[in-house]
Amino acid sequence: MLYWIHLHFNINILGYITIRAGIAFVLGLALTLFLMPRFIRWAKGSSSVQPINEWAPEAHQQKGKTPTMGGMVFISATLFASLLTVNLTNIYVIGALATILTFALIGFQDDMAKIRSKVNTAGLSPRAKLFAQIISAGGIATFLYIFVEFDTDLYLPFMKAPIVDMGIFSILFWIIVIVATSNAVNLTDGLDGLATVPSIAALSSLSFIVYATGNVIFTDYLLIPHFNVGEVVIISAALIGSLAGFLWYNCHPAEVFMGDSGSLTLGAFIAYMAIISKVEILLLLIGLIFVIETLSVILQVGSYKLRKKRVFLMAPIHHHFEMKNWAENKIIVRFWLIAIISNLIAIITLKIR
Repeated sequence: MLYWIHLHFNINILGYITIRAGIAFVLGLALTLFLMPRFIRWAKGSSSVQPINEWAPEAHQQKGKTPTMGGMVFISATLFASLLTVNLTNIYVIGALATILTFALIGFQDDMAKIRSKVNTAGLSPRAKLFAQIISAGGIATFLYIFVEFDTDLYLPFMKAPIVDMGIFSILFWIIVIVATSNAVNLTDGLDGLATVPSIAALSSLSFIVYATGNVIFTDYLLIPHFNVGEVVIISAALIGSLAGFLWYNCHPAEVFMGDSGSLTLGAFIAYMAIISKVEILLLLIGLIFVIETLSVILQVGSYKLRKKRVFLMAPIHHHFEMKNWAENKIIVRFWLIAIISNLIAIITLKIR
């Protein structure tokens, strides 16, 4: 709407991405802060709580009455704020909105399966959830390859030129990036606010990179590829604002969980931003906490299957520190610090080429 006003009433200030991104941030924040307490009251009244896994640390059992699916609130706020501020004729915006909607739907179905079962903490079967993620990611990757005709070159950090043109294999690569990141954020969402701040940090870094990628002055200065992707920053700003509002209620002790509807969507959108700014490999540093959490699960499962021995007391790794009697707040804040530092380093690497 604001972009339409800019075009039809010649209000130049609304043509700037930074201005509309700031407005989107405020709208997302305000709407989430307004809706979340009402959602929490409704969720408690309707018993929309997620059962706690019996294998989780004992301290988690007291969280059994905490409402879940808070992700649907901040995702809805993000979409509302985005539709009011973004240029809907930008094809990368269409891809971003499609990414959010499809993965939010998968997460919603998974959350509802858990809530309805009352005792089943698994939700959708792993095979069904993975299949849905692959189909959704495949649709997005195909959209980028066929309809957008997006650049299929693969770039590495510290290098000015691409190392290889992936061609049609870029579809497979993008599917892997989206599905892996979506599940990595989902694995991290195990403590109060643990996934929220690293997601804000990652989105903030990627917003800067996407904005730079869409600005020819920045691309010339930083020696990075140029694409007309800047409008996606507005959606990211709306999501960051919505996440900040969500964190108000999700910080320890959490009054609401984001659920898979939030975590799966966050991971998919983070991956989409990395893809359209050609920093898929740098995403390993931008999402370092998500990488560590995922690797801890892979190591734990692999070690147990091969050696019948565990590497960690419990996986993902945040549970390992809980089993070592670290206070939950200490684990959360330390992981936040790692996420913030890794993102600062990632931004610094942009100039080192």
